[in-house]
Amino acid sequence: MLTKAQIRECLDEMESMFPDAHCELNHENAFELTIAVLLSAQCTDALVNKVTKDLFQKYKDPEDYLNVTLEELQSDIRSIGLYRNKAKHIRNLCERLIEHYNGEIPADHKELTTLPGVGRKTANVVMSVAFNWPAIAVDTHVERISKRLGICRWKDSVLEVEQTLMKKVPKDEWSATHHRMIFFGRYHCKAQRPDCPNCPLLYLCREGKKRQKKVNQGVS
Repeated sequence: MLTKAQIRECLDEMESMFPDAHCELNHENAFELTIAVLLSAQCTDALVNKVTKDLFQKYKDPEDYLNVTLEELQSDIRSIGLYRNKAKHIRNLCERLIEHYNGEIPADHKELTTLPGVGRKTANVVMSVAFNWPAIAVDTHVERISKRLGICRWKDSVLEVEQTLMKKVPKDEWSATHHRMIFFGRYHCKAQRPDCPNCPLLYLCREGKKRQKKVNQGVS
């Protein structure tokens, strides 16, 4: 496990590599962001952006999603994985927003998680990006990077990863760290082909050292 000083080195290096890291889901307000994050489950941001380009022109508010049939909404997001369940979640979410929140996304983490299709990760993203609330949303990239580097344990659950990062990263850096770790995982330390030989954090990374050792020993 990395020491506090080593974690600081990792955070500083990621900031140096990706100083402009940000949410790559296109949106204009908290409602669109919530829909986009819901759609992004097990799907790339690039594909979501491709779909929402037309979707957000057609649907401006919760009422719009309820004024069409479920089948029509499914057709509009058909290219996205799990589109049937996601369409149901979107409609149920919109119904709850109208019934309980005057059609607006609540700026409260606990209330966000009561919305259909909105789990802890989605709520963290919305609170952080839309409402500037400090949060670390643990997606596959954040979890992978945290465990590869040794900030967290391999056996840690997603919630345990989040809790560990919240303890080890200064609170005023939570949101920025979340985005930088995603960029680091998406564009550098990829799931299948991490760029270990050219990684500035190789000297700290337990996973990278193991991979390079295998390469040096001629093990594929």
